[in-house]
Amino acid sequence: MISFTRTGAIAPGKGAGAFAFAQKVAAYWKDNFHQELELRRPIGGNPNRIAFTSAYKDLAAFDAVSVKSMADAKYQELLGTGAELWIAGSLHDEIWRSA
Repeated sequence: MISFTRTGAIAPGKGAGAFAFAQKVAAYWKDNFHQELELRRPIGGNPNRIAFTSAYKDLAAFDAVSVKSMADAKYQELLGTGAELWIAGSLHDEIWRSA
């Protein structure tokens, strides 16, 4: 099992907008890539963050969805609409394999 997590720090005063944006991204992801994209908020540490997480059977499945999302012009346009909601340089991706 492969888990992917993208975290981002929300820009000051943009919390409501960032969460609304994240919900749109998760809905688009599910409808167009047939994959759950779970949203998470921290209960400790910096509360002004959002994590997007998803799980895949293996690296090939992760890669297939990643390639499809990179080629999806509407998805890329959607991502561009949320750029001002995040602190520049705060997006961080991690890929984990279950033991």
